[in-house]
Amino acid sequence: MKKLFLITVLSVIPFLCEAQEDDLLRELDSLNQNEPKFELPAFKALQIGNLQSTKVVDKGDLYLVVAHRFGVLKNGIDDFFGLDQANTKIQLLYGLLPNLQLGFSRDSYEKTYSGTAKYKLFRQSDRVPVNVSLYGSVDMNSQLKKSLYPGLKTSDRFSYTAQILASRSFLEKLSLEVAPIFVRHNLQDLNFTKTQTHNQLLLGMGGRYKLSKRLSLNMDYAYNFSKNKNSLYKNPLTIGVDIETGGHVFQLLFTNSRASNDSSFLTETTGDWSKGEISFGFNIVRVF
Repeated sequence: MKKLFLITVLSVIPFLCEAQEDDLLRELDSLNQNEPKFELPAFKALQIGNLQSTKVVDKGDLYLVVAHRFGVLKNGIDDFFGLDQANTKIQLLYGLLPNLQLGFSRDSYEKTYSGTAKYKLFRQSDRVPVNVSLYGSVDMNSQLKKSLYPGLKTSDRFSYTAQILASRSFLEKLSLEVAPIFVRHNLQDLNFTKTQTHNQLLLGMGGRYKLSKRLSLNMDYAYNFSKNKNSLYKNPLTIGVDIETGGHVFQLLFTNSRASNDSSFLTETTGDWSKGEISFGFNIVRVF
């Protein structure tokens, strides 16, 4: 009798184990179905051209960005098509948290030092239709001289930028972005800007079209709603290409802006595309 009972128990155990395994697999499948399905990043680079993209540095990654903006091409051989008038920015970016990057840079344009932060709020998925990131920067103009501005205070050297970046991937090749932007300049040369306000509101727009696995065409533009109609400043427009090569992205671009820091390229662009006042530039991004 005992042998019969033991045989019965041993024969049932495999079926019980199999049933438990099936239940566990069903639970795992259910959990996987509840997880959001994320889309590929709308932009491969941290900037579309000059305008920031929604991409954020991954936690623990260190990025080195070298940006060059040359002089106006139409000057020709006189300054070697702008090479003699180059501005250079060197920037370090670090992924402090999974969705937070911090950065520090120095731009030869107005000898500007900058601190930046970008935080990703949402990532495009089957539940969320867009990527959303918040971006802020503080720029300090170290070129200002008290001999030119006798009443110059330390706070007058600073400008601030706040942006809400929203992007979406359409199909596989096309990505678009819009960005409401606020810029604050503590000091302005009214002889040059002609009563332009200290606080300025802009709308940035940008896009990326994938030409091949490692090549894309990019464009970004910012419209300044606060710019005085008599201002000598222009709205920045940048057209370029991204080239992905291993551990870095190489960006070639044409722009009417000579600056690379946010507050300057957004509100102090002087080049006029319609007059051929276009500069060549590039960004090299290296990941460590």
